[in-house]
Amino acid sequence: MLHSKTAVRFTQIVLLLALVCLGHTASFSQQMLSRKESKRQDIQAKASRYFIEGEKALVLGDLEKAYFYLQHSLELAPDEPAINYKIAEVLVRSDQAEKGLPFAEKAAQADPDNKYYSLMVAEIYNNLKQPLKAAEILDRLTSDSEQNQQYNLDLASIYLNAGEFEKALVVLDRAEDYYGVREPFTVQKQRIYLRKNDLPNAVKEGEKLIDAFPGNPAYVLNLVEILYNNARLDQALALVSEEIEKYPNQPELQMAAYTLLKEKGEVVKAHSYLMSAFGSPDLDGEVKAKTFKSMLSEMQTSQRDSLLDQMEALMLELNAGDAMVMEVIGERKKSLGDVPASIDYFKKSLQIQPKNAPLLEQVILNSFGDNPDFAELETYTTMGVDEFPEAPEFWFYDGVVKSARKKDSVAVYSLSKSIQLNAGKNAQLDQVAFGSLGSSYYNLGEKDSSFFYFEKALKLNPNDEQVLNNYAYFLSLEKKDLEKARTMSEKVVKKHPNNSTFLDTHAWVLFQMGAYEEASEYMEEAILNDPEPSGVMLEHYGDILFHLGKVSEAMSWWKKAEGSTEASEKLAQKLKDGKYHE
Repeated sequence: MLHSKTAVRFTQIVLLLALVCLGHTASFSQQMLSRKESKRQDIQAKASRYFIEGEKALVLGDLEKAYFYLQHSLELAPDEPAINYKIAEVLVRSDQAEKGLPFAEKAAQADPDNKYYSLMVAEIYNNLKQPLKAAEILDRLTSDSEQNQQYNLDLASIYLNAGEFEKALVVLDRAEDYYGVREPFTVQKQRIYLRKNDLPNAVKEGEKLIDAFPGNPAYVLNLVEILYNNARLDQALALVSEEIEKYPNQPELQMAAYTLLKEKGEVVKAHSYLMSAFGSPDLDGEVKAKTFKSMLSEMQTSQRDSLLDQMEALMLELNAGDAMVMEVIGERKKSLGDVPASIDYFKKSLQIQPKNAPLLEQVILNSFGDNPDFAELETYTTMGVDEFPEAPEFWFYDGVVKSARKKDSVAVYSLSKSIQLNAGKNAQLDQVAFGSLGSSYYNLGEKDSSFFYFEKALKLNPNDEQVLNNYAYFLSLEKKDLEKARTMSEKVVKKHPNNSTFLDTHAWVLFQMGAYEEASEYMEEAILNDPEPSGVMLEHYGDILFHLGKVSEAMSWWKKAEGSTEASEKLAQKLKDGKYHE
């Protein structure tokens, strides 16, 4: 609705009636009203009561009740414009604009000076997809009264959508005459002239706005864009240069000069404007970051790299608190092959603005690897599930990290949440989540659940080496399904004959099966292929040697495992007694 305001004429009648009733003089009160007059006043009073009740219901949003009371009021006073107007409003709000039109028109005809009645008719015509009829009403309102000039933009918009460009220009000129030069009027007029391919008049409008608001770079840049898009490069450059002479400390204009000069091939001069703009604390960090990123994608030259060095230094000095700036500097480090430095900058960006899913995923994935800092990594997986709670990937990463930190109860929750949110859409995600759940459930002592999820993971991918290895190892610890465990570990070792972890698992499966000689061969290979064998591997090798009757050698390897946090609780007893303990 364009406007909503209750007309006062009918209410004035009601108030007048009240004053008449309450304000009798002593002499008048003694005079009896004629029967006809008394009946008329009674009808007016009833109509008034229904009208008031209808208005109350309308205010409360009860459209059905409002219509009921207003209809009764209309029956008593069918020509009253206020009642007709309110019934039209109820019908419009009930999505019955077509039914409301006759009532709105009757109100407007009865009281042509009330603009709200006319505006209601215009609104209904708009709802009925008859904009030019609405325009006729708005045109009459804006033409006849200086008080209604605020509707000129609505009227111009209707004419523009209807392709009535000349009429729209007349209306906008009328608005400008009344209000003076204003951006909304100028922009609309420019659009019209550009649609008509009338560039000179579009430019004149832009110049008029620049003159009316000197020192505002936005209006200059708007006109520069129009000139540039219409292949008026020299004219655009002349305008920017003129404005820079007047206002030399506006970095937005310097950036425009950089772009235009670069387009003309005047690279040295362009770069001088670029560095001036980057040296300004007033230039938005986002603009600097986008320019930096654009240059980063250009062909690598020593000149480009030198400029990037200078731009980077200025951004770090002036815009270190801007997330996008930190991100693009990180991208440059990554392009140079310095992944650790790039991740550091990405982390700084995320600390400023964490709602950046691609960047967050980059940080998490690049933080896995040799000797990852899981405590720090957990900061970012937690950030992921906090900022993107509907993204199953971040719940998966969080579960893996929680498991690595021996927080397996929380890991199970995160991994289960990942599977729930994924809902089978990404089979690969489900598969790795099932495998991770298998490991976490085993660590919690829930072995049946552990083996259940390992089976689910292998059903989706029978060749997942990590799942095959872990499943085989846990089965060997339980001395359960050892032939199955041997098949799985053997499959992995054949594919990765130099992987110490996989060799250790296979050796331990063989040990549990009593194949000590074969187990010794694989465990020896595992230790040889690992520059820093774990305490588990060292202890396991001692266990195998003991079962081969090589007690002194077993003691030697057990001693090597002593002090390791990974060694078993039985190690001390083995060393004390000089024999194997399960």
